[in-house]
Amino acid sequence: MADLRELYQEVILDHNRRPHNFRVPENANRKAEGYNPLCGDQITVYLRLNGNVIEDAAFQGSACAIAKASASLMTDTLKGKTLEEAEALFQRFHELVTSPPDTPVDPEPFGKLAVFSGVREYPARVKCASLAWHTLRAAMEARDDVVTLE
Repeated sequence: MADLRELYQEVILDHNRRPHNFRVPENANRKAEGYNPLCGDQITVYLRLNGNVIEDAAFQGSACAIAKASASLMTDTLKGKTLEEAEALFQRFHELVTSPPDTPVDPEPFGKLAVFSGVREYPARVKCASLAWHTLRAAMEARDDVVTLE
């Protein structure tokens, strides 16, 4: 568990300093905005879909290290996935970060996203880790409302 905690901190800090896909992609055809009023995190998720395949995913915004790292790893993971696969990934990630802290985690299906199991120890930070994911879901559904986590 100590190894996972160290990896969690390392991955969060690395993706906060150098987030992947922090841009507006060319020809994005889906976009959604997310806001966490409790801490002020704001994230916009951009997708370029070809049919039901996510060809490109990116984000921009002003957010804490956990929210930014989550968006960074999320966008890396989504490329090439279908909308159905992305929805299944959303469900698995949500279960990962909201399950009790003592629930065993099989890191295999999550890859690098498994480090976010560490957020379960800090319930106030779960919304930080999941903001980009809820915003992704709104972009996939082409919703116009701003996603808020309260």
